Amino acid sequence: MMATNGKEACGVPDEASASVNGGAKDLAKSQNGAATRNGEAVRPERFAFSTEPTMEDIRRMQAEFTDERDWNKFHQPRNLLLAMVGEVGEVAELFQWRGEVAEGLPDWTESEREQLAHELSDVLIYLVELAEKCRVDLPRAVIRKMALNRLKYPASKVHGSAKKYTEYED
Repeated sequence: MMATNGKEACGVPDEASASVNGGAKDLAKSQNGAATRNGEAVRPERFAFSTEPTMEDIRRMQAEFTDERDWNKFHQPRNLLLAMVGEVGEVAELFQWRGEVAEGLPDWTESEREQLAHELSDVLIYLVELAEKCRVDLPRAVIRKMALNRLKYPASKVHGSAKKYTEYED
């Protein structure tokens, strides 16, 4: 099942998973706002995507959706790119004027989280369809790109720094 709404969609566990994940109700906040349990700093649990649908499932669902409506004539690479950019703008609009936003979006309403889930889904759908039209195997491309990034940004050199790879000295 795909997380598409509420706190779960933004990495905040619901009550049931919180108790399984070490009792989130027992967490307190230190003076600097960091989560603590019994006075010890607690690292927030990492968010994980659902295992289904896969990227291929998403590609197939969108292809069927487009085929059923005879929209392929409109869904060419340039059009898909521009549509995706528009959707990214809609995501940006949700964050506009908020200043820094905490991970997990604790100050967002359920309605705002749902809207974000919709807009991010639109971005992903257009991205996957654009990759299909351009014949880019996204999962394999990501693996190759991450290998290149590891070479450009070796952890021993860049740990804790946000500099661009061209700014690092050997």
